Amino acid sequence: MGLFALFRRKPHERSGFALYGAAVAAARNPRFFGPEGAPDTLDGRFDLVGLHVALLIRRLRTDPDPRGAALAQAVFDAMFSDMDLNLREMGVSDLAVGKRVRRMWEAFHGRARAYEAALEAGDRAALAAALTRNVWRREPGPEGPPAAALRLADHAMGVAAALATQDLAAFLRGEARFPIPLEASHAG
Repeated sequence: MGLFALFRRKPHERSGFALYGAAVAAARNPRFFGPEGAPDTLDGRFDLVGLHVALLIRRLRTDPDPRGAALAQAVFDAMFSDMDLNLREMGVSDLAVGKRVRRMWEAFHGRARAYEAALEAGDRAALAAALTRNVWRREPGPEGPPAAALRLADHAMGVAAALATQDLAAFLRGEARFPIPLEASHAG
């Protein structure tokens, strides 16, 4: 059994990767980027992927079925396996990959906690402020978060609500539906 255990898939691994792929696809929507949107940079893309994955993990972790938490862990594992692979493909040395992935994990964890607190409180302004700090790398000004951060906060709240209506059976099959973001010219 020892050798075969190395080749056995972890529970929910396939579904975790499929769900992670759905979150990445949602985060890559071109409507998020541009002059009125998030920066189209490596950091900006990481933050949008992180936001969508955090919303998905939040939904799975809060499911009353214990498989939800296991699936949330599988999505998390898929994300950081992908991050490790991407860093290696970008030419980051083997010795530095572990440190970089750890920093990414810490960044993701901090962001997910900030987003979750704002979502739990139903606080659009707090969510937009957290997004301003993380996605745009600045503090909200005295006038509050920029319009793009408010649109992204509205989108995140809509994603959280949409994921809440989806049943665990679909997630276990690796299926998740993410709403399409509004274009800047159509959002208010």
